[in-house]
Amino acid sequence: MTNHWVDIRNANVIIVMGGNAAEAHPCGFKWVTEAKAHNHAKFIVIDPRFTRSASVADLYAPIRTGTDITFLGGVINYLLTTGKIQHEYVKAYTNAPLIVNEGYRFEDGLFSGYDAANRSYDRSSWAYEMGPDGYAKIDETLQHPRCVLNLMKQHYSRYTPEMVTNICGTPRELFLKICEILAGTSVPNRTATFMYALGWTQHSVGSQIIRTAALVQLLLGNIGMAGGGINALRGHSNIQGLTDLGLLSNLLPGYLTLPGEKETDYQAYIGKRTPKPLRPNQFNYWSNYPKFHVSLMKSWFGDSATKENNWCYDWLPKLDVEYDIMRQFELMGQGKMNGYFCQGFNPLAAIPNKAKLIKGLSQLKYLVVIDPLATETSCFWENHGEHNDVAPPKIATEVIRLPSTCFAEEDGSLTNSGRWLQWHWKGAEPPGDAKGDAEIMAGIFLTLRELYKKEGGAFPDPLLNLTWNYKMAHSPHPEELAREYNGKALADLTDPKDPTRVIVQKGQQLDGYGQLKDDGTTACGCWLFSGSFTEKGNMMARRDNADPSGLGNTPNWAFSWPANRRIMYNRASCDPAGKPWDPNRRVIWWDGAKWTGIDVPDFKPDSPPGDGMNPFIMQPEGVGRLFALDKMAEGPFPEHYEPFETPIGTNPLHPKVISNPAARVFKDDWAMFGKNTDYPYAATTYRLTEHFHFWTKHTRLAAIMQPEQFVEISEELAREKGIRAGDWVKVRSARGFIKAKAVVTKRIKPLQVNGTTVHHVGIPLHWGFKGVAKSGYLANTLTPFVGDANSQTPEFKSFLVNIEKA
Repeated sequence: MTNHWVDIRNANVIIVMGGNAAEAHPCGFKWVTEAKAHNHAKFIVIDPRFTRSASVADLYAPIRTGTDITFLGGVINYLLTTGKIQHEYVKAYTNAPLIVNEGYRFEDGLFSGYDAANRSYDRSSWAYEMGPDGYAKIDETLQHPRCVLNLMKQHYSRYTPEMVTNICGTPRELFLKICEILAGTSVPNRTATFMYALGWTQHSVGSQIIRTAALVQLLLGNIGMAGGGINALRGHSNIQGLTDLGLLSNLLPGYLTLPGEKETDYQAYIGKRTPKPLRPNQFNYWSNYPKFHVSLMKSWFGDSATKENNWCYDWLPKLDVEYDIMRQFELMGQGKMNGYFCQGFNPLAAIPNKAKLIKGLSQLKYLVVIDPLATETSCFWENHGEHNDVAPPKIATEVIRLPSTCFAEEDGSLTNSGRWLQWHWKGAEPPGDAKGDAEIMAGIFLTLRELYKKEGGAFPDPLLNLTWNYKMAHSPHPEELAREYNGKALADLTDPKDPTRVIVQKGQQLDGYGQLKDDGTTACGCWLFSGSFTEKGNMMARRDNADPSGLGNTPNWAFSWPANRRIMYNRASCDPAGKPWDPNRRVIWWDGAKWTGIDVPDFKPDSPPGDGMNPFIMQPEGVGRLFALDKMAEGPFPEHYEPFETPIGTNPLHPKVISNPAARVFKDDWAMFGKNTDYPYAATTYRLTEHFHFWTKHTRLAAIMQPEQFVEISEELAREKGIRAGDWVKVRSARGFIKAKAVVTKRIKPLQVNGTTVHHVGIPLHWGFKGVAKSGYLANTLTPFVGDANSQTPEFKSFLVNIEKA
């Protein structure tokens, strides 16, 4: 979230798209109802199904699954052709006036630089034209044919209302009504917010869908504003914390990145991640990368990390490829992975193509599962007939289950969608032999370290020299870990303006990441969390909900990363002179000497307006990117590509390039895609209020509320197939089948798309063969093994099926 849950109440328009907040985030949805009740907000839901969110919306629009970029691209075209954008914001705070290289092209569905053999792009042509001063060229008049704004107009001119209707199936007048409502927030005193969830991320173009919404918000001037932003609704608490702390295979804590195998030179590694400013006087935020990295290495390796050995850089793994979850199962299936530790994760239910997953797990030498529950993954080897048809005698994998605690049985912090780190306290003791995750991992580490000390082994240095200074080595306390993430001074730190004044004494907790150094005098386990546990105490445990602004900004409730900032990019809430665009929604402002306000400025506090520094300090040009340069795998502008299994069999925008040309597909998986001639119906998966992912089917009350697996189909499809409500049906894809009860409903309607009728099949995802609910089928039995080119997130939300009476 660029904003936070409570701030949603400040919006004038709320769009829920790619999610179902009322059903999947019922507590957070409170703030939507507050906005409607007290701010007279217009609430719009765009979804293939008429959901519980849609039931309280002012406007509901149906859409074919997988076509969100077309819909939002149509909104962009409407805003640009009607001129209903926040002109001053766009000119000052986006890269609209920057000029792009002559070599950039887009033709027949492909951007310049495409390498068909490797399904990837050489992105060098997606760059700015540089001046002799080393900075990007700018056309303040916005007349240059290659300035970003004009390229954007050209790119989205194809996304007409007629094209939106043809691809999405959304009625034209309904689409234009939504455009008109959204355009009304281009004025400075009105804001719109987008709320999305896995309905956007779980596509082969998921990252680009989200970017398209960001483009809309930049054009409208809604980023940085109270009631604005792009707000991702995380699936559950600590999914946000998982990525913050670097638990993805290519990340280090704080979104620092691991080096590749060719990055053997430390200075080259640092230089690549510390970009040069692209505009004069721009504060290059990632110039702090060396401070973050050195402080992390001092936290991990203490005195062993020195300037002379490049802070133990050689001890970091060097990636030959990205070992994301899809590649891990690809390697398992090839017999190239011996063992797998699965901690707090149930991939057999959460990763696509169950048959491929079971094949991979069956070829391991060992599988270690750390979880409070008996999950499908930990029991993959059990034969449950059709529900999990495996042959146990053929499986040699040794499965070791280590029972862990759940969140209510331990102290610690949870990070919610709004980036709030909130401390919680143990409510109960764990049952039986269950241990906390930290204690389990400590036991594994200490045992391994002793084995290395006694027996030796390949490359022991990082393991033997890892700092482990906890009071109880076998069971680090959560507060100790929290202090480590916050960071501390390893020497007295002095005031840069007065070197005689010590601001943090050696051994004390840091006040925030602004005190981090690259000379080895600070240690910090995660720069984003610095400030969350200071000498004043545990900032995450604060519970003061005072709101002096009246805008729902409660700075003394918990801790919000980074720097306790509640609204990111909040400098953009003011005009270039430092005056708030909307005086009734003031977040920060320039008081003549410094930036001040109700939030922590996302900006250098002493940088006066007019000095050339721009609000989006994470970018080297300091502005929001309408044109993405080198960051996106499949193009600098989001483009509509069909799901890999499309019910229409073509792409009306460019039939030569149907699906994402850079998406993650492994060689043997091409044959596993179904065709619309065999599987004519568009399917999508989703969550229910009564169940929480794959957990609550283990609890009796939840199992009573939703005891049995079902799928939803329209009344029209039911008549066509001779299916009645309550019938058992078989839903089949190119990868397998599931059986479930049919719910025939008005909530799903057939759509007219590209001259044909498209029916949707809705598949809730909560059932499996473990738990106290009735045994069911894993929904991912049906889903294809293909991932987004940027995040490698699987395409769960758009695939093809057939359906018949069981």
